[in-house]
Amino acid sequence: MNLPALSPLAALDVIEVLKSASVVELAVLFLLACASVASWALIAMKAVQLRRARAQSVVFLDTFWKATRLEAIYQTAQTLNDSPLSKVFRAGYEELSRLTQSRDQQDGAMSERLGGIENVERALHRASTAEITSLENSVPFLGTVAAAAPFVGLFGTVVGILSAFNEISEAGNANLATVAAPVGNALFATAAGLFAAIPAVVAFNHFVSKIRVFDTEMSNFSADFLNIVKRHFFR
Repeated sequence: MNLPALSPLAALDVIEVLKSASVVELAVLFLLACASVASWALIAMKAVQLRRARAQSVVFLDTFWKATRLEAIYQTAQTLNDSPLSKVFRAGYEELSRLTQSRDQQDGAMSERLGGIENVERALHRASTAEITSLENSVPFLGTVAAAAPFVGLFGTVVGILSAFNEISEAGNANLATVAAPVGNALFATAAGLFAAIPAVVAFNHFVSKIRVFDTEMSNFSADFLNIVKRHFFR
């Protein structure tokens, strides 16, 4: 007589696993559950942040290359608060405005008195660094979960197996029926660790690659903006 095969989820009674788990195993499972929930929440928030940054950066670049006046670009940039490129431009433009006002109020070459283009370059660099820091905020947590969760789950499994073997030794009955269930329950911690780690490592690599693209775009934009400023303000 052929019996229908049970699926892994049907064969696994999570409630029974939790009931038979030791205090250490429960602590490990609770820690992994918290890490998984926090990871998914962070993944959702970071995905929204990067999506908005990308959409607004596309709008800003389109405005920047089509506009003929920096003042008009600046007005548009003030409405694009989620775009790193917009914030970098605003920092450079505001520094350029201060230098221009100082040049009009003082005698002598602006580049000699105030550092000129170097001040604008420093402002762009500071803004780029600040934006990268903002984009990278909390991303290392995903890397930590991805690296540590499997080992935390393995620790719970080892503790569970040791506890199971101690109980089998005390009972003096070591057949397959008595060994399989507790050892199988102990492996649940390893599965929980992998469940927390796999989404975290995928999201970490994805976000790092996206942030690297933003970093390159800000560097390229800063170079283009400096060239425009040199041609029109520091001739």
